[in-house]
Amino acid sequence: MQGYWWLLVLPVFWLLLLSCCLTLVTANSEGDALHALRQALIDPKYVLQSWDPTLVNPCTWFHVTCDAENNVIRVDLGNASLSGTLVPQLGNLSSLQYLELYSNNISGSIPSELGALSQLVSLDLYVNDFTGDIPSTLGQLANLRYLRLNNNSLTGAIPLQLTSILGLQVLDLSFNNLSGYVPTNGSFSQFTPISFQGNSNLCGPKVDKQCPGEPPLPPPPPYQPSPCPSDPSNNDGS
Repeated sequence: MQGYWWLLVLPVFWLLLLSCCLTLVTANSEGDALHALRQALIDPKYVLQSWDPTLVNPCTWFHVTCDAENNVIRVDLGNASLSGTLVPQLGNLSSLQYLELYSNNISGSIPSELGALSQLVSLDLYVNDFTGDIPSTLGQLANLRYLRLNNNSLTGAIPLQLTSILGLQVLDLSFNNLSGYVPTNGSFSQFTPISFQGNSNLCGPKVDKQCPGEPPLPPPPPYQPSPCPSDPSNNDGS
C-alpha cells in the first residue's frame, strides 16, 4: 500500500494544476481584451503606459482593479484625455463591475457586447463623442445601478429593454440626439424629465411633449392651494 501513495496524491495535484491553468487563461483573456482597448485608443498623456500585454495578468496595470482571484472588476479611465473607439472585446471582462470612461473624447458606437457584462454595476460613458444607437443589449445588465450616457451624440430610440433593469437607480440620457417615445414603465417610472432633457425629438408624458399621431397629453391637474392653518390667537374660546 505504501508504494501506491502517489495514486492518492495524483488527482489532487491535477485538480490544483487545472485550477491554476483556468485562472491563468481567464487573466490572459482579460489582458487581451484590455490590450485591444489600448490599441484602439489614442493616449496623449500616456495613462495606459503600464498596460503591458506580456505580463501574466492586468492586475498590476494602472487604472485597473482586480479581485482576490485576479479577475478585473474595475476600469477607471475617466477624464484621461483619451480618444479613439471602444472594442467588442470588452464584453469578455466577465467579472467587471465598474466601467468608467467619462469625460474623454471617445467616439464611434457603444459596443453591443457590453450587454454580456453580467456583473456590471456602473456604466459611465458621459461627456464623450459616442454616436449611433443605445444598444438594446444593455437591458441584459440585471445588476446595473448607474447608467450615464449623457452629453454624447447618440441617436435613435431609447430601447424598451432598459426598463427591465429593475435595480437601476441613476439614469442620465440627457443632451444627446435621441428620438421617439420615452418609456414610462418598469424602472423608468421613477425617473424625472431631467434624465432626458436636451433631446428635442423625444416625446411622451415623461418629457411633456405629444408624440406624432398620438392623442394629446392630458392636462395637468388643477392647482389646489393648501388651506391656510387656523391662527390659534384668533380663538376666542366661544
